[in-house]
Amino acid sequence: MMTGQHENLAWYLSAEQECSYLAGRRSSSIFLDPECRVDSSLYTQVARAGFRRSGAFFYRPHCRGCSECLPVRVPVAGSRMSRSQRRAYARNQDLGVFMREPAFDAEQFALYMRYQRGKHPESRMNDPDPTRYLSFLTYEPMKEDIWFVEFRQGSRLVSVAVTDRLTDGLSAVYTFYEPSLKARSLGVYAVLWQIEKARQLGLEWVYLGYWIRECPKMAYKSAFRPMEVLQEEGWTRLTRLGDTHECASDRAPL
Repeated sequence: MMTGQHENLAWYLSAEQECSYLAGRRSSSIFLDPECRVDSSLYTQVARAGFRRSGAFFYRPHCRGCSECLPVRVPVAGSRMSRSQRRAYARNQDLGVFMREPAFDAEQFALYMRYQRGKHPESRMNDPDPTRYLSFLTYEPMKEDIWFVEFRQGSRLVSVAVTDRLTDGLSAVYTFYEPSLKARSLGVYAVLWQIEKARQLGLEWVYLGYWIRECPKMAYKSAFRPMEVLQEEGWTRLTRLGDTHECASDRAPL
C-alpha cells in the first residue's frame, strides 16, 4: 500500500491478451488510474515498486500463473562496464549528444519508423500514426522531466533514448536507432550513457524496465552489472544469470 499523500490510489487490472514475449502465454497488467496526475514523487514510488511508464499509463505485469517479468535496475555507484560494453562505449565516442524536449520531430519519427520496420515489423508499434507515437512516449504533466536524447553522427540522427528523470534515478523508457548500424551497439550505448548521466547528477539508479530470463530479446539487460531485480522479498542483487541474493537496498513500497 502507498503511504502519506499517495495512499488510497485507484488501481485497475487489464484484460488478458497474448503475451508479446513468451509464446503460448497470456498477459495482463495492473495499472494506476489514468485520471491520476502523477508527479515526480509518486512516479519514483511506483518505479521502486516495479512500475513502468508507457505514455500516460503507469503499469506493471500481473499475469495469472506467471511471474517471469522481473523489474530490473542498475545501481549507479557500483556500475562497471564489461569488456564488450567498453568496446561499445569507445565505438560511439564520435557521436554528439543533444537533449531535446518531448515534442514531435519529423526526423526522430522517421528514425522510429525505420527502427520498427527493421527490428519489429510484426509489432503493433509499427504504426505510422504520429499522434499515437507521441502519446506512447510522452506524458504532459511531467514533460520537464522527460528527455528525448539524440545521438548524432555529425548531422545524421542515429539514435534516440527517451529517458525520464525521477527523484532517485533515471528510467530508460524506450530507445530506437538506425537498424543498419548494428555493429555500433547503439542500444547498449544508450544505457551506458544513461548510467553515466545518472552518476553525474548524483542519482542512485537507472531503471531498465523488465527482464525475462527466457526471452533472448532481453538478454542484454542482464549484462549490466551489478543488476538488481524486484522479487517478493524486495530488491535483490543478481549475482549469476538467474541467481539472486538479497542486497541492502530499499524494499518495494507496494
